[in-house]
Parts: sequence; C-alpha cells; structure tokens
Amino acid sequence: MPDTAPSPRTRARRLHEKAAYDRATIDAILDAMPVAHVGHVVDGFPVVTPTLQWREGDRIYWHGSSASRMQKRAADTQVCLTVTLTDGMVLARSGLEHSVNYRSVMVFGVAQVVEGAEAKTAHLRTMMEQLFPGRWNQLRPITAQELKATRILSLPLTEASAKISAGPPTDPPEDRDWPVWAGVLPIRLTMRTPEPAPDLAPGIALPAYASGYRIG
Repeated sequence: MPDTAPSPRTRARRLHEKAAYDRATIDAILDAMPVAHVGHVVDGFPVVTPTLQWREGDRIYWHGSSASRMQKRAADTQVCLTVTLTDGMVLARSGLEHSVNYRSVMVFGVAQVVEGAEAKTAHLRTMMEQLFPGRWNQLRPITAQELKATRILSLPLTEASAKISAGPPTDPPEDRDWPVWAGVLPIRLTMRTPEPAPDLAPGIALPAYASGYRIG
C-alpha cells in the first residue's frame, strides 16, 4: 500500500491544509462509501455518472452495462473518479461562513477494462462480498450472458488525493457575539427497517449482513 505523492492534478491549491495524500486515509474513505461519480468526455462534452465502486488493493473498480456508451468511451481514456462522505452541515453566524464537513477522494488515470469471464466473475464476487459478506454463495450463479453484458473498469490508485473538512464553524472574532445558533448538524447514513420483496417465499429470514449494513 504505497502512499501517493501529489501530482499536478491532485495537489490541493486551495485549503491545502485539508488535503491528504497517504494511502491509509484514501483507502479508508474509498472503503467507507460504495457510491462514486465518474467523469469523462463523451463526444466532446463532459459526462459524470454515478456508480458503485470497490477497492481491491491498489486499484479501484466499477461496473456497468457493456452496451453503455459511457462504459465504452471511458475505456483506455483519462477519467476522474470521486467519492464523498457528507459528515455534517456547519452553521456559522454569517451566510458565507456556512460550510460542510466531508471526507472525499479524487482519483485520476486511464480506465482499463477487465477482460475474461473468470476475472470478471472474481471482481464481481469481491464487490458483493465487501458489501454483504457471505451473500455471493447464496445467490443464483451468474450466467455467461450476464457476464458478457457487464463491463468492469478500473483505475490504479497512483494518482489520488483525499480532502477532509471537519470541526465547528470558524467565525471571525467580531461575529461570535451575534445572537444566532451556530454549530454542526451531524449527518449519518443509517439502515432503516428492511423491506422484503413482495414475492419473497415464506420462511426466509433476514440475513445478518443485511441487518448490520452501514455506510461511513
């Protein structure tokens, strides 16, 4: 797990004190949030798409339909992938001092396609087991046609950076006596009551990985 040295694209130019380039910080954020946004250029204009991501060692992966033009155009081209966790809304005593507490990662690089049914199956299994440990072996086996219809892309974590904002509002001294509430409204993603499929067969219990699932 080598640390990533900041590159011209990943080096923070504003609020550089919030930036982090060590892999422990980057990996922790990637592993905590499965939703990513991938930005690339399609037919001359920028496109950003949400997707599930997962990390395996020194690479980050995402998947989609083989028929998707975004998946096709992203292969072997420069892309930018971002992951963000929103931890709180920061309420200050003036409008422009309001902010957000967050943890984010940005990854740059050339997206590479995973080739071969065996490799694709292995990566999809890893994704499922990271999200819901033990579920893959309970599922109906994936078919050759499903694998053909699925494209998996990946990026190395050699050009990545994190940015973290945390703490209370930073009002200037002259504003601190202004009579309005100031502080942080914490945000947490929590699991609500599971909703079984309407056609679920009787007697199938909720698995432990579903009742204990959390993000963050």
